[in-house]
Amino acid sequence: MNLKPELIESLKRQGFITCTEVQERAIPEVMAGKNVVARAKTGTGKTGAFIVPIMQRIEKSRDIDALIIVPTRELAIQVAAFSEKVGSHMHIKTTTVYGGASINMQMHALRSGTNIVVGTPGRLIDLFERGALDLHRIKFLVLDEADVMLDMGFIEDVEMIISRTPKDRQMMMFSATMPREIIKIADRYSSGHDARITVGEEEDLTVKSIQQSYSIVPARLKFSALLAYIQEYKPKKSIIFSRTKYEANALHRVLLSQKYDAILMHGGLTQSMRERSLGAFRKGAQFLIATNVAARGLDIPDISNIINFGAPEDPNTYIHRVGRTARMGKDGKAFTIIDPEQRRQITDIQDYANVRMEKIELNLEPFANMKLPISDPDRGDRPFRPRMGGGGFRGGGGGGGFRGGGRSFHRSGGRRENSEGGNREGGGGGGFRHRGGGGFRGGGRSFHRSDRPRRTER
Repeated sequence: MNLKPELIESLKRQGFITCTEVQERAIPEVMAGKNVVARAKTGTGKTGAFIVPIMQRIEKSRDIDALIIVPTRELAIQVAAFSEKVGSHMHIKTTTVYGGASINMQMHALRSGTNIVVGTPGRLIDLFERGALDLHRIKFLVLDEADVMLDMGFIEDVEMIISRTPKDRQMMMFSATMPREIIKIADRYSSGHDARITVGEEEDLTVKSIQQSYSIVPARLKFSALLAYIQEYKPKKSIIFSRTKYEANALHRVLLSQKYDAILMHGGLTQSMRERSLGAFRKGAQFLIATNVAARGLDIPDISNIINFGAPEDPNTYIHRVGRTARMGKDGKAFTIIDPEQRRQITDIQDYANVRMEKIELNLEPFANMKLPISDPDRGDRPFRPRMGGGGFRGGGGGGGFRGGGRSFHRSGGRRENSEGGNREGGGGGGFRHRGGGGFRGGGRSFHRSDRPRRTER
C-alpha cells in the first residue's frame, strides 16, 4: 500500500502485519481521496480501515485534521487508544471527548493542539457551541458504527456536526449494517466521488459459527440455571448480559459468592470504574456482567461465550450482543436463559436473524435450594425479583421492559443523561433525560427536541 516507513514501523509495534478484508479494500480507496461507505460485521477490523489511511495522510501540526464520531464512551476510548498507540511514534496527537468526564479538561486538551478528535455526538456539539472545537479545517470525517448512532437517535446530532465541516472534506462511514437512512446520509453529504464496500452477506445477521442455545426455567430459578450452565459448559471467558443495573448487581453478588472471577460494568458506575472493569476483564477475569453498554463496538478478544440473563426485547439487541463472540472467524457460543413468558421472543429472534437456537435442559437440582445473595442489603434486604418478559418484541410486558418507560425530559442546550445513570454529555444547566420503570419504549410522557424518538448514549 506504499505506506510511510514510520507508519509501517508503528503498526508492527502494535502487532499489525497483514490486513483484514475490509482494511485491504478500504485503505487504498481512502488514500486515493475517495469518500468511503463500508459495511462489515463487528470484529472485522474497521477501526484500522480508517485510522491507517488517516495517519498516512495527515502531518504533525496543531490543527484538527480528522474527526471520528462514535456512539458510546467505551468505543470512543477504544478507538482513541488505538489511534494514540499508532500515532505516538509519528508525533500525531489524538484527543478523546465524551460525556461523563470533565468538559473543562477536554476543552483544555483541544486548545493545546491535537490532530485527531474521537468523540460522542452530544459532547462534540457541546464543545463546538462553546467555541472549543473548530470544525472548519477538518479534512477527514469518520462515522464509526453509524447504524448504532441511528438506533440510539443520534443521527440529527451527527448531521448537525457534518453540516459544520467543510464541503470538500473526505467522509468515511463504517457500519455493521447499512439501513436505508444511513445510505441517504451518505448520498446527501457525499461529493459523488465515493466507494461502496461490502464485506460479507447482508442477510448474514449473526455469525454462523456461533452455537446458539436457550433454556426455559421459572423466573425464580434463573440464577440457579446460570450456575448450572457454568458448571456444565465451563465457559472460558464470557459476557453475561442483564437488563438492568440492579439485575447486574445481583448477578455479580451471586457469582462472587460462588468464587468466580466476575467483573461488573453498567451505567450506574463512574467512567473510571467502568474503564477499570474493562481492563480487568481484558487481563483475564472469567466473567463480565454488563448491561447493553457493552453490546456494541468494544474490542474484547477471545470471548468464548455470551450469556443472556433473559431474552432481550429487541432482536437487534440480541444480534449485537452475540456478536461479541466468534470474532475474526473464531467459534463461539451464545446461551439465553428465559422464563416461560418469553417463549415468543425466542421465536422472534430465530425468525428475524434466520438462526436456529437449540433448547437445552439443565440440571438445576444442585442449585435449586442454595441460599444465594440475590437481595441487596443496601436496598433494605428486599428480595430481588428477576424481571419477567411478557409479550413479544416491541411489546409491553410486566415489570418494566427494555428501552425506557417513565417520563423522559430533553431540552436543547441542557444536560443530557446516560440511560443508566451517568451524564451522557456535559452541557450547561437546564433539562435532563431520565428513565423510570414502565414497559418497552415505555409509558409516560416524553419530551424531545424533535418528533423523532431519541435514545440516550449507552
